[in-house]
Amino acid sequence: MFQKILTSALFAGFCAGLIAAALQFMFVQPVLLHAELYEGGDLVHFGADAVSAHPELPGFDLLRDGLSILFSALIYVGYAFILVAAMGMAAERGADINARTGLLWGLGGFIAFHFAPGFSLPPEVPGVAAADVGERQLWWWGTVAATAIALALIAFGKSPIAWVAAVVLLLTPHVIGAPHPDTLAGSVPPEIASLFASRALGVGLAVWSVLGLLAGYFWQKESAEA
Repeated sequence: MFQKILTSALFAGFCAGLIAAALQFMFVQPVLLHAELYEGGDLVHFGADAVSAHPELPGFDLLRDGLSILFSALIYVGYAFILVAAMGMAAERGADINARTGLLWGLGGFIAFHFAPGFSLPPEVPGVAAADVGERQLWWWGTVAATAIALALIAFGKSPIAWVAAVVLLLTPHVIGAPHPDTLAGSVPPEIASLFASRALGVGLAVWSVLGLLAGYFWQKESAEA
């Protein structure tokens, strides 16, 4: 079991991390770098003359972008270990794990780690007002845990009580509310902030789908060879 978890997570996570880095370079990083121009004062939005929506951005930086690729691979390998460990527990209880069901697991991971927290605490660009980072991290982890447990209850629960508990867990973090600043302020245009949030979630959906599919595929392959 441990060998299957290790092999599946490493291969799936590393491949998904490289795909994540490529998508981030293509879709997310240009928006992030654009926002940093406003944060640093190179561009001014409110009350200033109109500026280009497509400014000249820095090119490829070996250190910065190389570290981004490394961190992306490490992050998704970590996600893969969580995902594959959950798959392993489900497999021991008779669940069928393959590429197709792995895709569903990946979508569940996206909902738990990206969509549910982003529903009340969307991804933020530099230069915008934000609540205390400790409070946001605590709420984020609580939301991830509650959502993951709720999805497990929906998928494997066998009674109405389990499904009701799942609904309660899904709603509770958002009823409590995510930490937000008392006043709203920032130098970044709202159009850039919204584009960043939507692209970050879109990339998350694509990469988690690939991660689940690959994890399921490698799990099935390892099981067939065992």
